[in-house]
Amino acid sequence: MRAAADSVQERARKLFAGPIEFLKSAPELKFLPDPTLPEIAFAGRSNVGKSTLLNALTNRKALARTSNTPGRTQELNFFDVGRPAKIRLVDMPGYGFADAPKDLVKRWRFLVNDYLRGRQVLKRALVLIDSRHGLKPVDEEVMAMLDAAAVSYHLVLTKADKIKPTVLAEVLAATAVDAAKHPAAHPTIFTTSSETGDGIAELRTAVLDAATT
Repeated sequence: MRAAADSVQERARKLFAGPIEFLKSAPELKFLPDPTLPEIAFAGRSNVGKSTLLNALTNRKALARTSNTPGRTQELNFFDVGRPAKIRLVDMPGYGFADAPKDLVKRWRFLVNDYLRGRQVLKRALVLIDSRHGLKPVDEEVMAMLDAAAVSYHLVLTKADKIKPTVLAEVLAATAVDAAKHPAAHPTIFTTSSETGDGIAELRTAVLDAATT
């Protein structure tokens, strides 16, 4: 069993060490790429560290743009992993930015909700949670959207290096209690740090596993 897990982790490492290319941005559903590959979607509040985590996951410095301006990215961004491509990563627009116009928030909800409900090749979503703050009501809303769309998802605690291990353990426990209330939430929760690399290999393995099973 352990050997099999190590094998998947090594395959994941090799896959993400290889070619990874930006495919396209989709501001509307009509611009989505053809559904030819298994997709893993990344969701999270603005400034949760989503772009930084994507860069760490793919061993790149600038695959996904990072920005200090919340709500900057309002498109679905697609990245092909491997050559020929084996997996497609989907960077979903950040949510929960307080100063955004209402029409922008509405567009986000329609775009994401329609994508989640209608994308047959979407294998799993990763919902990123800032470990310094834990789950917020807006995170619960997105989890409810995923539940309603019957899309399985992992919760991923980011910036784990920014708090004490004892506090991190408390946040993890509280997050697990909340996750158990959601039917589409996968019981495995990841704690990660893009700074130290903690949890990145495990998350990479989970992405490959979800995409290929």
